[in-house]
Amino acid sequence: MAVQDGSQGALSSGLVRTAVPARLDRLPWSRWHWMIVIGLGTVWILDGMEVTVVGNIAGRLSESGSGLAISPAEVTGLGAALYVVGACAGALFFGWLTDRYGRKNLFLITLGVYLGATALTGLSFSSWWFFLFRFITGFGIGGEYAAINSAVDELIPSYYRGRVDLIINGSYWLGAAFGALLSIPMLDTGIFPKDVGWRLTFGIGVVLGLVILLVRRNVPESPRWLFIHGRGEEAEAIVQDAEERCRAEKGADALPEPEGEITINQRQPIGFGMIARTVFSKYRSRAILGLSLFVGQAFLYNAVTFGFGAILAAFYHVPTGSTGYYFVVIAVGNLLGPIILGPLFDTVGRRIMIAGTYLVSGLLLFGTAALFNAGVLSAGTLTTCWCVVLFFASAGASSAYLTVSEIFPMETRAMAIAFFYAVGTALGGTIGPLIFAKLTTHGVTSDTVLAFGIGAAVMCLGGVVAAFLAVPAERRSLESIAAPLTSQTEQPAS
Repeated sequence: MAVQDGSQGALSSGLVRTAVPARLDRLPWSRWHWMIVIGLGTVWILDGMEVTVVGNIAGRLSESGSGLAISPAEVTGLGAALYVVGACAGALFFGWLTDRYGRKNLFLITLGVYLGATALTGLSFSSWWFFLFRFITGFGIGGEYAAINSAVDELIPSYYRGRVDLIINGSYWLGAAFGALLSIPMLDTGIFPKDVGWRLTFGIGVVLGLVILLVRRNVPESPRWLFIHGRGEEAEAIVQDAEERCRAEKGADALPEPEGEITINQRQPIGFGMIARTVFSKYRSRAILGLSLFVGQAFLYNAVTFGFGAILAAFYHVPTGSTGYYFVVIAVGNLLGPIILGPLFDTVGRRIMIAGTYLVSGLLLFGTAALFNAGVLSAGTLTTCWCVVLFFASAGASSAYLTVSEIFPMETRAMAIAFFYAVGTALGGTIGPLIFAKLTTHGVTSDTVLAFGIGAAVMCLGGVVAAFLAVPAERRSLESIAAPLTSQTEQPAS
């Protein structure tokens, strides 16, 4: 392979020196990067809308004339559980494929699975059909988490990586707020019949997803993945195209010199054994960090949101049909956290911000539990407290995805994201609900306080782990944080 633009050259059979990562990291923010964010990141909006809409239509599906013989408990219980199981299975399956066959192939396939399953959910004629496609929808969205987070981190310059990743993951709550508001007119029988409105909500998600798919087709494959897998010419072409677009938009002098090259031994995909040894042996402390962050945020969110409507109804007599307005307030708090705090993860630093958001949100939830126990909160002030807690917790939860997507080697990245997402989601979606369903649905103050306390304690534990083990990854190239397994320059592991 001949040297191209001074960035890439063959040293020996399979051994290649490249400046592709450094060239990507030195790019100024441009319309090329906006294309990536819109094409890849906006699917989280669909995920948030999907989950919220399903929760809100549970009551309608159980009514006579809805077109389905199903109960609200089955929708929010069995249906939610199957969605979670599907997401965990999809993350692991598509995460493995993403590392083997590339980011672009999989982020197109996973969105296609999600869209097809969502459309078929809207056509449900029986409960078994509804549950089957809830599982497949989760399967597709779980695959999205691995494919999208790995692609975003590998395409976004290191200077912006933290804030962009946080905002993308936090955009879930924009979809949640939209879903809560959307369900109000769609479930109004004065506008749509009982058996039509809930189906159309799924159809709206499909239309939005198709628009995203059209944009996503233009998002390139990760050049980092390409050069490791022996496709250096394609990687070079993508980087050159990005550079030319940036020069045309920002000026001929917009690009500084790239800082450094790496030497890698191009190879085929690695197996599960090598991935496991790398993540859990060489990077043992980082694995503990990732697990702590995912479990912590899963428990806090279940503590607050699992019995959300039941708490408002039982303690403050809020009508079931009005809880959506309170949920919108909480969703806004969740959305603003990553937007406002995100830049600090790139400036103040990962360790301080990850540990800080986890500890602050946990301590604020302890305070909320104390005020709730004292009986001094109303429905509005309790929602305000939750909103403040989740402002910090949302930034922390998003940083969990950022963390596991940047602290492991290139060849294991998607699978690492998939594993920690699956474990955190499985614990949050199984153990969490089993605990919190018993504590938050019976209107007993002390039980609800205990639920808040459990979520707060696990979140604080995640913050303590981050204070000791978080990696200072801010504004650093992915290769300097964790060298590719194929790299000929050994990096220290931790």
